[in-house]
Amino acid sequence: MSWPVPGQDAWVFGYGSLMWDPCFPCAETLRAVLHGYHRALCILSVRNRGTPERPGLALGLDRGGSCSGFAFRIPTDEVPAAKVRLWEREMALDVYAPRTLPVRLDDGRRVPALVFVARPEHPQYAGHLTTAEAAALVAQGVGGYGAALDYLRNVVRHLDQSAIVDRPLHAVLALAEDLGRNAVETEAKDPS
Repeated sequence: MSWPVPGQDAWVFGYGSLMWDPCFPCAETLRAVLHGYHRALCILSVRNRGTPERPGLALGLDRGGSCSGFAFRIPTDEVPAAKVRLWEREMALDVYAPRTLPVRLDDGRRVPALVFVARPEHPQYAGHLTTAEAAALVAQGVGGYGAALDYLRNVVRHLDQSAIVDRPLHAVLALAEDLGRNAVETEAKDPS
């Protein structure tokens, strides 16, 4: 199914920063679950939260499992402008594949929603990292939008506030914060 269906309201599934910072007006926001994909720090951030020399990590949807997030209904007349904004925000480096997949809303409905799935063939794809590898990338990454560590803190805080449990992200965050503290302590002891 293509997105959007002409003449109809459209749904977008948010699993990361779109959950609290959608870039489009929405008429309805509901908790939703996407099956077949899970939220993962699987995208090397070489612009927004890192550089090519010192990449950070960003979220993507990776194959397997399920993902809790939010579905946003965009009114028909807002869909064209919303699509432009979404493509500017999510598709600048083609690291995601936009797909229309069914999500189950908290009220029981199943709706087709636009989702941005990580492209495993893309050079920035970094699936299957260990917690330690992911934490090291998060701890080092700083780009045009700031630090990858701040991004992950923000993601985890918003997930917690929404009562969405994501233990792998908590584990990466805890280790990345330890790495960050250790780096600051080392720098303070040896300011060369």
